[in-house]
Amino acid sequence: MTTDSLRSGPGANGRTSRDRARLPVRAHLPACGAAAASGVPVLDVVVPVYNEEKDLRPCVLRLHDHLSRTFPYAFRITVADNASTDSTPAVAAALAAELRGVRYVRLEEKGRGRALRTVWSESDAPVLAYMDVDLSTDLNALLPLVAPLISGHSDLAIGSRLARSARVVRGSKREFISRAYNLILRSSLAAGFSDAQCGFKAVRSEVAERLLPMVEDSGWFFDTELLVLAERAGLRIHEVPVDWIDDPDSTVHIVRTATEDLKGVWRVGRALAVGALPLDRLARPFGDDPRDRALTGVERGLARQLVGFCVVGVLSTLFYLALYSLFRLGVGPQLANGGALLVSAVANTAANRRLTFGVRGRDGAVRHQAQGLVVFAIGLALTSGSLAALGAATGSPSHSTELAVLITANLAATVLRFLLLRAWVFPARACPEPEPEPDSEDVR
Repeated sequence: MTTDSLRSGPGANGRTSRDRARLPVRAHLPACGAAAASGVPVLDVVVPVYNEEKDLRPCVLRLHDHLSRTFPYAFRITVADNASTDSTPAVAAALAAELRGVRYVRLEEKGRGRALRTVWSESDAPVLAYMDVDLSTDLNALLPLVAPLISGHSDLAIGSRLARSARVVRGSKREFISRAYNLILRSSLAAGFSDAQCGFKAVRSEVAERLLPMVEDSGWFFDTELLVLAERAGLRIHEVPVDWIDDPDSTVHIVRTATEDLKGVWRVGRALAVGALPLDRLARPFGDDPRDRALTGVERGLARQLVGFCVVGVLSTLFYLALYSLFRLGVGPQLANGGALLVSAVANTAANRRLTFGVRGRDGAVRHQAQGLVVFAIGLALTSGSLAALGAATGSPSHSTELAVLITANLAATVLRFLLLRAWVFPARACPEPEPEPDSEDVR
């Protein structure tokens, strides 16, 4: 009986500490011929088992046959035994000796998460997956699951029984528990994926290498925690609708598993709330995000500037109207309008300078205010002209009519004000080329 031993130590997979500082750019994995020549499988499918002497052999035989017939890359099937006490170890060892591309790993402690962490951490395959031994998920979804990872499109992939096009056969009790659990994840952890518990997932190895040390759970909550952290870090998760048939002989203890999962939700939610997880190591790590590219001739930040300008504009208008109503108690409409507009214009320019266009410091502040006063003069001409026209038309308008005319005039001036501020007062400057990060060996 031969059992493949797991490699250990920081040198596994031939990566150094410098390589671990930043994830590489996602790339399409080598084609079938190149992968086969290297002798390293592209896909390593882990089947965690505990006392599965009955189901293990038909599962592995069926999975091996399916991969041999349909999967266009080299593969490996790893049976991860979680301290089984029946004849599971003997069955697994016999399969490893009988079938090429099958290996057996023995762990002396229970826990699905512990098994996945151990095998995934030491596997040399660039794509890592796992599935439950009962093969409830139709194997035809396996290639669609790992294809986005092989192509470099996604970082993780999950099977979903709750997707609209999934076809699922299971009892109402499990259906209710599954949907309730995912509702809890969405409401408490803002999870965007649809099915956390489906035993059918895959991840690129370089992503697993960074994520696994952050995942604390070693049981059933392991993959949920992995997904939540990956999503919060901005990694791309691909979902595949699956055909799934419930296993009536499943040995999973629903109540105990649900309790442990809820404890995990509380622990992860608290860690995220206090910022205890170093997710910045994974946030947009690949260097291939188009949002990171400084494109020549393409203006950036327009949407953000519009939002900032609108917020500042609403507050400035309320401030202006309050000042106008206050000044109007002692002076005529023209003086009240001019004074209110002048004070609000200074405040508006200062707020837009900082909040809308992101200008910091005192450099150019006086020039910006002078240019802002020119914009103010345009607004004054529009609003004063509107008031003059109103007075000529009605003689003695009511206060509410004056306010309505001023609001209309200010709305008309808003578009022109934004264009002048963006193009003249705070023009966009070319983004400097980012300086290359110094090599860690050069920093002393």
